Amino acid sequence: MILPIVAYGDPVLKKKAKEIDKDYPKLEELIDNMWDTMYNAYGVGLAAPQVGLPIRLFLIDPAPFAEDEELEEKEKEELKNMRKVFINPQIIEEEGEEWAFSEGCLSIPEIREDVFRQPDITIEYYDENFEKHTEKYSGLAARVIQHEYDHIEGILFTDKLSSLKKRLIKSKLANISKGKIQVDYKMRFPLAKKAR
Repeated sequence: MILPIVAYGDPVLKKKAKEIDKDYPKLEELIDNMWDTMYNAYGVGLAAPQVGLPIRLFLIDPAPFAEDEELEEKEKEELKNMRKVFINPQIIEEEGEEWAFSEGCLSIPEIREDVFRQPDITIEYYDENFEKHTEKYSGLAARVIQHEYDHIEGILFTDKLSSLKKRLIKSKLANISKGKIQVDYKMRFPLAKKAR
């Protein structure tokens, strides 16, 4: 089932999410619905807060980035085969020299800005079967994970922009939260005027 994606301005997007256990109600169904929702919106990642749930869960499938001509074959292959669920993740290390990449977000449609992130991460997490993993990721794979991880920490990519950039997009963000935007996927707008 396709869930509405929560738009910028909803308080759930600014909350630090809580850990869950394997008995979380209807977890398998939630994960299936999140996959449906993400693919329907042509996303490469989706975090539970983006569907209104303040829990430490996100999923990624960065396969569309594998089309990038400039990437090495090894990275293309990694991105193609990286469909993953992360439950209760903890980034335990970020390293390397920060690099910029134009990021967007399903909760903040039509805005893309350069965000600086470190290229290499080590992350601990549980998969959908509650098996624990500790893995290292680099490049675009690491970036997608970092972006979704920020969501469960209550951080949006716009929080990482300079004060000048934030001022330049302020009215666009206000319009998103009021629902004054055209998107081709289901969204929930926190400040949209209710029809009478």
